[in-house]
Amino acid sequence: MADIRTELSGIKLDNPIIPASGTFGFGAEFSHLYDINILGSFSFKGTTKEPRFGNPTPRIAECREGMINSVGLANPGIDKVISEELPALREIFHKPIIANISGFSVDEYKYCCDRINKEDQVEIIEVNISCPNVHAGGMAFGTSPDAAAEVTAAVKSVTDKPVYMKLSPNVTSITDIAKACEAAGADGISLINTLLGMRIDIRRGRPVIANKMGGFSGPAIFPVAVRMIYQVYDAVNIPIIGMGGVSTAEDVIEMMMAGASAVEVGAQNLVDPYVCPKIIERLPILCKELGIEKLTDIIGKAHG
Repeated sequence: MADIRTELSGIKLDNPIIPASGTFGFGAEFSHLYDINILGSFSFKGTTKEPRFGNPTPRIAECREGMINSVGLANPGIDKVISEELPALREIFHKPIIANISGFSVDEYKYCCDRINKEDQVEIIEVNISCPNVHAGGMAFGTSPDAAAEVTAAVKSVTDKPVYMKLSPNVTSITDIAKACEAAGADGISLINTLLGMRIDIRRGRPVIANKMGGFSGPAIFPVAVRMIYQVYDAVNIPIIGMGGVSTAEDVIEMMMAGASAVEVGAQNLVDPYVCPKIIERLPILCKELGIEKLTDIIGKAHG
């Protein structure tokens, strides 16, 4: 039987499969379907300082090979996550937890990471820098190396937990952003977040989503994710959590060969809520077929 264990910043995972933030709630929604402790880890719903209802509806649009969402970081806020969601999650999930933190200013990121740093249940902080910077005209933090580095340094100043910066693919050079985060102290990189997409209702002649545009995810973005992971693996010396269009065990192997140490499964959870256990079950079989004895041996294998 192949060894499918992996590791992120010294934290050992039984397997590399992690439900992506925003597609798995706080775990309870899926815990009645299967034992979520079969997962390697779990990135909970993106959390901000204040509670957020999210963007106006409609905020979901179907696409061929994917979906567009403009949910708008709907969440109960950091205080309620710490007082209610985390204790409830720990009752049903006994493995490393990844906290996904979002913000609209450097101070908000810093505040939330300082708060979550005190929680023993959380072992990794994943910082989503695809959020619009309200102090810079709405430009996402993750589109500028300087802004990405500023958030990274601010977060690292208040936490001793591993920090993984979640990068937006909507940039000219993903490697410049990743290198800036590494230089500012990031312990790892998560990529990719959603691409920017749009659908138009041709009967109404209006955008499907109230916010007009949203994050495009699903199988169609997988090749883009693989390309960016490959590029970032060559550019930095810190671990990568890969994501973007993953729906099969074959996708997981491909991402790890590109350079990922673990892989998040996102939109496919909404299509098939059993996709993660299916991938975990298939991985050892696929490894045997491919002659892989130890999954960590293939990390970055596609690089010459």
